[in-house]
Amino acid sequence: MIINIPKGTKDILPSESYKWQWLESRIRETAARYGFKEIRTPMFEHTELFARGIGDTTDVVQKEMYTFEIAERSLTLKPEGTAGVVRSYIENKLYAEPQPGKYFYIIPCFRYEKMQKGRQRQFHQFGIEIFGSENMMADAEVIGLAWDFLTGLGITDLKLHINSIGCPNCRGEYRKALQDFLRPHYDELSETSKGRFEKNPMRILDSKDPDDKKFSEGAPRMIDYLCDECKAAFEDLKNDLDALGIPYEVDPNIVRGLDYYTKTAFEFISEDLGAQSTVCGGGRYDHLVEEVGGPYTPAVGFGMGLERLLLILEAKGIEIPKPAGCDVFIATLGERPKTFGLKFAKDLRAKGYSVLTDVMGRGLKAQLKYADRSDARYTVVIGDDELEKGVVTLRDMDNSTQKEIAIDKIEEEIHR
Repeated sequence: MIINIPKGTKDILPSESYKWQWLESRIRETAARYGFKEIRTPMFEHTELFARGIGDTTDVVQKEMYTFEIAERSLTLKPEGTAGVVRSYIENKLYAEPQPGKYFYIIPCFRYEKMQKGRQRQFHQFGIEIFGSENMMADAEVIGLAWDFLTGLGITDLKLHINSIGCPNCRGEYRKALQDFLRPHYDELSETSKGRFEKNPMRILDSKDPDDKKFSEGAPRMIDYLCDECKAAFEDLKNDLDALGIPYEVDPNIVRGLDYYTKTAFEFISEDLGAQSTVCGGGRYDHLVEEVGGPYTPAVGFGMGLERLLLILEAKGIEIPKPAGCDVFIATLGERPKTFGLKFAKDLRAKGYSVLTDVMGRGLKAQLKYADRSDARYTVVIGDDELEKGVVTLRDMDNSTQKEIAIDKIEEEIHR
């Protein structure tokens, strides 16, 4: 029986893992410059958290979650990062600490969805969250961090699209206007959109069904129904982005696929994967903490898929530096040299060197070939004759030169 990897997942082999390590280190460096601390939450949560937090009218909750029952409890592998961080923020009373709370995470997420380029059923997400600030400077900082991170990687042809999707105070009038616009086509809408018509008609604008998209053309725009507070907040955000020198385009069609967003919604778009592709998306969610059971806490954040990001870097020809090979390969011939080599390797590793030894019982020629393939900087050759003379042979793998070194001087020579 052959067991294959599940569809929508991917092995990250050693030939690729260094790219992930490099990218993750850049994430941590950028987050640290902005004062964000890492938070780690469980891979699964109670299903109710996502139904309440993300919204039970979203595609994510209705169609894409990996949910399982155990001991009469419904648990779900997390499809995104924000809800789990919100749960942790409440449960650990992080709201009692000095605000704003600034957190980042690098996590695996799980969604059962149609396979697309750069999109998998297990994927990895870099996320940022700021809790406690109603000021649009927080939104601008989140966007600024994403801008600095992406452009710092060399992705310079980004387009930032921003929108305001209002608040509960101004959505009521817009909801009625949108329902009035769509009502003549109600019978022709998809079953999913019919289910959203009464509870959350804005979700219909985010439908992937071609007919739904057709009936949504020319629909009223939320940005035209903003209350005075939301209008002022949106103007503040634009002023802050201007001050940061970040170019943007107001895009009234941005809705975002999760119910918890209020006011700011934004996307960074790249064309490096063919059709326009969202590299990073986020926005403000002032009522999510409250909806999950905590105190009123304004918040803003984003999520960024790492698989898609790596594909963009590849498409743009941006090379990720390969790690250096090991410092020393120890080649031995015979039992006594092998014992000496093991002790020598242990001593070198204790002093911070990366060391490889032959564990295959190869001959000298094969050991030297393996050392070369391992990108070893130096090879130390130890045989019975060398031990009798109190020396080892030190081979410089870059220029294929070698010399005999006294055993008590070898560490000094390698260090030099």
